[in-house]
Amino acid sequence: MNRPEHVLILEGYCKQSLPFIRAFKELGCEVSVLCGSRLDCSYASRLPDHKILGVCDFARPEESERFIVDLVKSGRFDIVFPPFDFSARILSHHKQELSAYAYICANDADVFDRANDKNEVMRVCMENGLPCPRTVFGARSVADAVEKGLVFPAIIKPARSFGARGFHAFGTPDEMERYVREQGIDLEASVLQECIPLSSEVLSGNVYIDRFGEVKSSFLYVSKHLFPEKGGTSTLNVLIDREDIHRIIATLVTRMQLRGVVGVDLMLDDRDKGPRVIEINPRAAHAITIGFLSGFNLAQQILEDARGETVTRFTHSDTSLCVRIGQTDALWFLSSPNRFQKSPRRMGYKRVREQMFYWDDPLPWFAFLLQGLCDFRQKMKEKKH
Repeated sequence: MNRPEHVLILEGYCKQSLPFIRAFKELGCEVSVLCGSRLDCSYASRLPDHKILGVCDFARPEESERFIVDLVKSGRFDIVFPPFDFSARILSHHKQELSAYAYICANDADVFDRANDKNEVMRVCMENGLPCPRTVFGARSVADAVEKGLVFPAIIKPARSFGARGFHAFGTPDEMERYVREQGIDLEASVLQECIPLSSEVLSGNVYIDRFGEVKSSFLYVSKHLFPEKGGTSTLNVLIDREDIHRIIATLVTRMQLRGVVGVDLMLDDRDKGPRVIEINPRAAHAITIGFLSGFNLAQQILEDARGETVTRFTHSDTSLCVRIGQTDALWFLSSPNRFQKSPRRMGYKRVREQMFYWDDPLPWFAFLLQGLCDFRQKMKEKKH
């Protein structure tokens, strides 16, 4: 009898690692998880077969890269999965050499880098008629950007980053010019585009693309609560189903030649409720749990791809499902002036599931809470900037 596949999941501090650990275990795999601390939510979980304390920290990039590469080269694992941008980039840039040791769930380096460049994503959208904010390219100054067609209000943000880090909105060219001059912003390394009204809802499209480039699953969720409400992370998400958005996302990831688990961030423009592509995340989305709960078994699709089998197509999307991160959603409730207008009951959703709490594995919920309390000031400082 063949032994079960041994799956290594990186970045055990990420909440999106938890549904993959559970799903791979249910599929009969042996699961190891790389953690940087005993406070990591995945380290607190009872589900992994092996918990590896090591270095996987974007504040220590070179050391993390060496540790991960050496760990994969140990030859102990059959499949290596990165749940977040940091480890996905490392695997992509070492994919050719590491593929001799395991099936690497990452895009080729050139594909990853292209998808991780927000300007390049906007360029592909505009060339293919996909809706996105109007973006200007190659501007050397704010005046040059205006001459190229930049409309205000406008935003500036790093071309390569994750989250809302470095995002700034401006009402006039003079405001942007003053900021660029005072902060020494390199416009060639930035995205310059129209500002979609900040009251617009944030939408996440999540797909699995098999090794042949075919989209085998696609689900969408809207972020109803954000903490902080300006530039924050989603704390309560609701599944929706819009065929036009599925088509937009499928076209984009196909044109970008992406493979595996991919997230696409969009906004539903308040002016017409139309979708606007914002960026691609070539890895699992923060609230990927909502897909698993709705019947999209991404771990099964990864396993089938790794085995060279036909990848199962998942299509059902339970739009009555609402998933919250209770720890941060409580902070949203305490701080938001819209707390009673945006309750799940008022939105018409009755089934609210906790994203990180399971009765058979409750400790990750508490570990995430404790780690959040320890890092709260630093996280709020990052969100402010």
